Amino acid sequence: MSEIRRLHHFIGGEPTPPHSGEYFTSTNPATGETVYEAARGDARDVEAAVRSARAAFEGPRWQALSQTRRGHLLRRLGDLIGENAEELARSESLDNGKLLREMRGQLATLPEYYYYYAGLADKVQGDVIPTSDRRVINYTMREPLGVIGAITPWNSPLTLTSSKLAPALCVGNTAVIKPSEYTSATVLRLAELALEAGFPPGAVNVVTGYGAEAGQPLVDHPGLAKISFTGSTATGSRIAAATAGRFVGSTLELGGKSPNIVFDDANVANAATGVVAGIFAAAGQTCIAGSRVFAHRAVYDELLERVAERARSIRMGDPLADDTELGPLAFEDQRDKVASYVELGRSEGARVLTGGQSSDGGMGGFFYEPTVLVDVDNGMRVVREEIFGPVAAIMPFDTEDEVVALANDTDYGLAAGVWTTNLARAHRMADRLDAGTVWVNTYRAMSPMSPRQGFKSSGVGVEHGAETIKEYTRLKSVWINTDEGPVPDPFVMRS
Repeated sequence: MSEIRRLHHFIGGEPTPPHSGEYFTSTNPATGETVYEAARGDARDVEAAVRSARAAFEGPRWQALSQTRRGHLLRRLGDLIGENAEELARSESLDNGKLLREMRGQLATLPEYYYYYAGLADKVQGDVIPTSDRRVINYTMREPLGVIGAITPWNSPLTLTSSKLAPALCVGNTAVIKPSEYTSATVLRLAELALEAGFPPGAVNVVTGYGAEAGQPLVDHPGLAKISFTGSTATGSRIAAATAGRFVGSTLELGGKSPNIVFDDANVANAATGVVAGIFAAAGQTCIAGSRVFAHRAVYDELLERVAERARSIRMGDPLADDTELGPLAFEDQRDKVASYVELGRSEGARVLTGGQSSDGGMGGFFYEPTVLVDVDNGMRVVREEIFGPVAAIMPFDTEDEVVALANDTDYGLAAGVWTTNLARAHRMADRLDAGTVWVNTYRAMSPMSPRQGFKSSGVGVEHGAETIKEYTRLKSVWINTDEGPVPDPFVMRS
């Protein structure tokens, strides 16, 4: 048996053993086998990482770097990610069970995050503000915040870390990242690549470990200027409360229960493929999953038949195999959670049209069959609560007004899909749906250039796009009196 790898924190440009000397294991969800051990971080490791990030932020090497040079470093980091794409894709697939071919696709586009913000780096600028006194000049400037804390999830570690790290570095911040305990390896490798790209030691730090032991101390650390978090709404709520008490900002990308709406004039074959992609891709482990499907009654039976038929034919198995279409859930507890929700749905009166069973995928892993629930309504818990697995609830509707009311009747507002060939309806629905992203005749389209914001319980703040620059900077207003004459006495009235 080969020796299991041991991964340390990455602090100050160096692999750093944990203060406690303790490690935890990461498991391949397709097989249940241990992949590596990672450092079990605590408040002492967080303290060291924040101190390192602060020293780098204040250091002459980072402070003297021009905006354009920061852009060059980001571009070089993007290049290095591309050069190491196969290694990163395979590592992430072993960590969270996502299909290797899907990860290869993600890694092919991931450098674009860094290229995009590399281009923005020297375009961050202020304004000159008109004043009532021409002798006084007023201008604004945007400054970096300082040390950014990033807490990232297990479903897309590199992509979701990059959506925080790239804009943070772009404007001159430094970072401490706490990845999910289920997926530490690729984020640690990303920090190594940042050092190789030329970022100073301490600009990018990674502390691995559990949320209560490493994540909470990071959230509570007084040296942080901001927290950026992607994960559950419950955890996001606790982070928002903790940071608000210290008047520290937070960007929170949280849960979703997104509607995917098929009208009677839609291309039903395309819509069915969009429904399958929206809920079964990545085994449903995505915050934008189209888990609530609304089909017009005129096409409901046809859509249901197409989606169920495709769900039954999806090939579960080894995520490293090219012909696999559905990999495992990321860990055993997540598989059990999905199973418990399907049983809850049954108890609420839902009928399992297809799927509805756990499986080991023939490999000893944590698989769950692609599942379609019918005879459901918008009031059931299985329809209202985020499952984060390959479970679609499909419901009929009759009118546009009805489906808008149903789609918006949720605590979440992350994304929505609309399938229609009626251009006027497409624009009406985009306007009426209470979601930060609306897709029409597609689903899961994404770009680093396009901003994403969650409404309601789906989050606070913006990720992606130029708007993100405001999330990672503070605005300063500067007033300069150019009149070299005597300053007027404030108690002498002037005409």
